[in-house]
Amino acid sequence: MGLFDLIVDHSEEQPTPRRKNLEFEPLSTTALILEDRPPNLPAKSVEEAMRHKQEYDEMVAGARRRELKEAQKKRRQMKERFKQEDSIANAMVIWNNDVLPNWDCMRNTRRVRELWWQGLPPSVRGRVWSLAIGNELNITPELFEIFLSRAKERWKSFSETSSENEIEDSGSLQTDRESSLDLIKLDISRTFPSLFIFQKGGPYHDLLRSVLGAYTCYRPDVGYVQGMSFIAAVLILNLEEAEAFIAFANLLNKPCQMAFFRVDHDLMLKYFAAFEVFFEENLPRLFNHFQINNLTPDLYLIDWIFTLYSKSLPLDVACRVWDVFCRDGEECLFRTGLGILRLYQEVLLQMDFIHMAQFLTRLPDDMAADNLFSCITATQMLSSNRKWGQVFSALMKDGSKEIANHSPAPRS
Repeated sequence: MGLFDLIVDHSEEQPTPRRKNLEFEPLSTTALILEDRPPNLPAKSVEEAMRHKQEYDEMVAGARRRELKEAQKKRRQMKERFKQEDSIANAMVIWNNDVLPNWDCMRNTRRVRELWWQGLPPSVRGRVWSLAIGNELNITPELFEIFLSRAKERWKSFSETSSENEIEDSGSLQTDRESSLDLIKLDISRTFPSLFIFQKGGPYHDLLRSVLGAYTCYRPDVGYVQGMSFIAAVLILNLEEAEAFIAFANLLNKPCQMAFFRVDHDLMLKYFAAFEVFFEENLPRLFNHFQINNLTPDLYLIDWIFTLYSKSLPLDVACRVWDVFCRDGEECLFRTGLGILRLYQEVLLQMDFIHMAQFLTRLPDDMAADNLFSCITATQMLSSNRKWGQVFSALMKDGSKEIANHSPAPRS
C-alpha cells in the first residue's frame, strides 16, 4: 500500500465517539469524595476512604449551618419588618387621631417629641412637615399660580429668543436673577437620577420644574441656586404641588438656609465657627485630626446644608433627618453633621486630607438610619453650659476672634 493509499484510508476513518463510563458518573464534584475509583485506577485505602467520608460530612454540615444561618437571618428581618410596620401603623393612628387635630397644643409635648424622633409615618409626613415649617410668608395657592405663569412666560421668551447674550446680560443684574430660570432644566436632570422620576419624561419632572420656576420668580433677589432642586424634590414626594411650593419658599426663608443660598460669607463663617465649637467638644480626637490636615467645615458642610442632606444621605435616612429638622430647627442640621462624623470617626482618623474630603462628599450608600441616629443621640449640643442658640448668638454679637481661630472663608 502506498503513501497516498494510507492518507486516503486515514481520511475516511470516522472518529470513535468517547464512551462514557456508566459505572462512574458522580452527580457533583463533592460526590467524588464518596465514589470509589474507576476499575482502571488503584482502589482507595481504608484510611483515605474514611478521610474522604469525614470531609464530605463536614461539607454537608457546613452547608446546613449556612442554610440555617440564612434562614434565621431572614426570619429576623421578617420579624423586624413586621415590627416596623406595626410601629408605623400605631404611630399613624396617634398622629391622625391625637396630634394633628390638636397640633398647637400637642406639638411640643414630650410624648409627641419622642414620637417625632422615631420618624414620621410616610402617610402623615408631608402634613407634619408643612405644619412645622409654617407659612409666615402667607403664600396662597393663587400666588403660586401667578408666579408659575410668570415663569412659564420667561421660559417661553427664552426659547423664542434663544439668545445666550441676552440671558448673560440679564444675569449680570444683581437685582434680577430670574435669568437663572434657564439653569433649572440643567439641574433637574441631576436630581435623584437613580429614581428616574424627575428627569425629562418622568412623572415628577414638570412638577419640580414648576415649583423651582415659580420660586425663582417669587424671589428674584435669590434666584435659582444649585442644590435647591433636591429640597424641592423631597417636598414634592410628600406634598401636592402648591403645598410643596409654600413649604419650599418658607423653608428657604429660614435664617440658616437664606444665609447659605444668598452666600452670606460672614454669616456662614459664624455657622461654621459654632459648628466647630461643638465639634471640638464632642469629638476632640477627630477635631484635632481635621485641624492638622487643614480640613475645614466649608469643604463638606456646605453641600450637606445646601440640600438638607437629601443629596448626601440615602433618601429614607434623609427623610428621618428632615423629620427632626422640622422639629428642632437649624440645630438639627449641625448635630446631624456631627453624628455623621461620629459614625465614621475611626475610618476618618486613618485618612489624609484628600481621602477625608472625598469620603465626606460621597458618603457610603449603605448608611442605616438607626446607626446614624444612635450617633446623633450621643452628640451633646452643649458647650460650657451653653446650647447651640446661645453659642451662635454670642458669635453673632462678637464672634470675629473666635471665627478667625476656627474657620477660613468659605471656598467658592
